[in-house]
Amino acid sequence: MKSHFCIKRYLFPMFMVIGLTCSCGRNIETYLQTKAEPVKTDFFAMDTHMQFTAYGDKAEEALKAAEEVVAQLESKWSVTKEDSEIYQVNHSNGQEVALSDETAEIAVFALEMASKTEGALEPTIYPVLTAWGFTTDENRIPEAAELEELLAHVGYDRVEPSGNQIQLPAGMELDLGAVGKGYAGDQVIELLKEEGISSALLDLGGNIQAIGRKPDGSDWKLGIRSPFGEGTIGILSIADCAVVTSGNYERYFVGDDGKEYGHIIDPSTGYPVENDLASVTIIAKEGKLADALSTSMIVKGLEGAEAYWRENPDFEMLAVTNQGDIYLTEGIEDLFSLSGTFGNMKMHIIREVR
Repeated sequence: MKSHFCIKRYLFPMFMVIGLTCSCGRNIETYLQTKAEPVKTDFFAMDTHMQFTAYGDKAEEALKAAEEVVAQLESKWSVTKEDSEIYQVNHSNGQEVALSDETAEIAVFALEMASKTEGALEPTIYPVLTAWGFTTDENRIPEAAELEELLAHVGYDRVEPSGNQIQLPAGMELDLGAVGKGYAGDQVIELLKEEGISSALLDLGGNIQAIGRKPDGSDWKLGIRSPFGEGTIGILSIADCAVVTSGNYERYFVGDDGKEYGHIIDPSTGYPVENDLASVTIIAKEGKLADALSTSMIVKGLEGAEAYWRENPDFEMLAVTNQGDIYLTEGIEDLFSLSGTFGNMKMHIIREVR
């Protein structure tokens, strides 16, 4: 049996190295141009390929410790491994379960983000994802009655955390996949900084997190992948932050009806999201926040995402519509530039209401 961890999985993560240029995940390409010698580690965890790159005398030892941190967190959060904490929660039949500090912290964060986004992020949607086959790769279109029955057991507001204890109603399942890679990245960043690493880039299956800038002092350059096929729509310059992209084009199947069904589910309907957004890229200081918002802003659609950002301007956003327009929040207006054949795409700046 596979150990399914996250609901934002990448079917075909790609890593191309050309000189010191690497392609990270399906959404973001990272361009490393520096004379400093990088230390890298590649491994598989949380249902995806990860690559960590760091610079400095202690980089090799620090990266080994970082890989161990990710493995430890995965062992606690797997939905299918019977010895994981989340598995125990989901099979407690409504009884209270004790959690480790890390699991309690991320569970509370996921529930808080669910409330803050008014359910656009829903950490109890796992059974619905399973019905669609997105957790098993055995895709199908569920009957409306089946989805209605499953949705009766979905609802973040019915989860009861208390300190390191948590209680779910019988029949409900908790999945931390929408925030797990981001939280793990935050823990790795903290560890690397404690080890004296001041320049590093983490690729957690397409989630990008950076410590500082490149050793030569320049920004990291991320190529944002087109949601309409191959190619990079533009280059984003970043430093000391997290960048996460989501879109239903990442993972979908074509049903017997000839329609495409994407893996991001609207918790209010139980069906894949259908709105005006093709992809959303979130830039934030913390990986867990970028992870949570990349999913929930897709669910909200462009108008809802704009309104949310204006009320919570602690992140930046790059949204691509199905019509091929790009919407940027004003904080990254000067950090993004179109590239190649996508130079004619129309860009709009989302500004705060003053």
